[in-house]
Amino acid sequence: MHRTIWEKSKDSIREKIGAENFNVWFDQSRPVELREDHFVLEVKNQFQKEWIEENYRSFISASLSQTARKPIQLAVIVKPDSPAAQKKSLRTLKTPGYLLDSKYTFEKFVVGPSNQFAHAAALAVSENPGGNYNPLFLYGGVGVGKTHLLTAIGHRIAKNFNDSRLIFIPAENFVNDVINSIRYEKMPDFRSKYRDNCDVLLLDDIQFIAGKERTQEEFFHTFNSLYSLRKQIVITCDRFPKEMEALDERLRSRFEWGLIADIQPPEIEVKIAILKEKSENNKIVLPDDVALFLANTSSSNIRELEGFLIRISAFASFYNSEINLDFAKKVFKNISVHNEGIPVSIESIQKAVANHFNLKIADLKSSRKLKAFTVPRQIAMYLSRKLTNSSFPEIGSKFGGKDHSTVIHANKKVQKQLENNIQLSMTIDRITKDLKD
Repeated sequence: MHRTIWEKSKDSIREKIGAENFNVWFDQSRPVELREDHFVLEVKNQFQKEWIEENYRSFISASLSQTARKPIQLAVIVKPDSPAAQKKSLRTLKTPGYLLDSKYTFEKFVVGPSNQFAHAAALAVSENPGGNYNPLFLYGGVGVGKTHLLTAIGHRIAKNFNDSRLIFIPAENFVNDVINSIRYEKMPDFRSKYRDNCDVLLLDDIQFIAGKERTQEEFFHTFNSLYSLRKQIVITCDRFPKEMEALDERLRSRFEWGLIADIQPPEIEVKIAILKEKSENNKIVLPDDVALFLANTSSSNIRELEGFLIRISAFASFYNSEINLDFAKKVFKNISVHNEGIPVSIESIQKAVANHFNLKIADLKSSRKLKAFTVPRQIAMYLSRKLTNSSFPEIGSKFGGKDHSTVIHANKKVQKQLENNIQLSMTIDRITKDLKD
């Protein structure tokens, strides 16, 4: 069944992304199984997995859903080294949501004053799901560790309560589930999945459902059903519930029924500890003075911090150089400490980006989908979030009235690409330097 669905979907996927791209990313992939509404695709390495998840997951899920005529989500796994390893990998798919990333556990979460309360709350929920802290609402800025804690809860509950039916899913994909269920007349299956066959619901980035009335309606009833049965609900968001203006008031009030815990940007000591742990896990020799330099150079975004570590490691490998303070300063010479003292506005960022890419500011505000416009637009949105104090909705309004979810998506996409795209890092460094000059 799963092979048939994959074969029928391949033509539309190949046509959409081009034969060359299809051959590069999918030629050696293998359909493993279709488990309820989860299609498992096996690829040869971690890089291939991450690229497909970042760039093609939504489109492929839509193609598979169209072929199967029911909502289907794509799950990508890396080809294991042995049959035993393969069996273990597939067992991680016990949740009908997404795979739980093995990098994000409580053991790998660095605790400090900025996140201590949220960490304690998450740990308490994982030890007693459906108890006093229900729902648990974790909020904070981009890259401060919300998804890490959410995933860690999933890992711990799966370990301690292995008969629990757990769903971990980004809110963006919850929205897609609603859309596909309506499209293929599968709403009873949708409701059964999230209400009748779920003991723990872990929903990431709830802000994505704001402004989507039908999705909010379904989530409202899902919330009520789970809550009344004392099923654990954990939600993450980029802001406090009352700050989500486009969210239904009855949902905002329900988020306040349980415990709300914020995660603040990490202190310098926590950032250094994160760098040291990540460098040890990735077998990168990182001297203390370089760790201090990177911690001071980065903003308060942990993902950016991790990206800096990957970047300096990539440069060191490329130039066959050891990592020391002088080398680090050369690599990051165009990035100011904390980006402090840069009096920039969204308008000045738009102008700098437009000049760099030889575009008009109107092009950045347009809805044109050509790569020549979307990439600069996403960079401009990313810098607007990074270098100003503007909220996602405020940034969206400055880009032709874009929805805040569009800005969040752009921000996440650029952050992800910065982890291994040196050319993009240099482009953003150049634009940032232009803003300072």
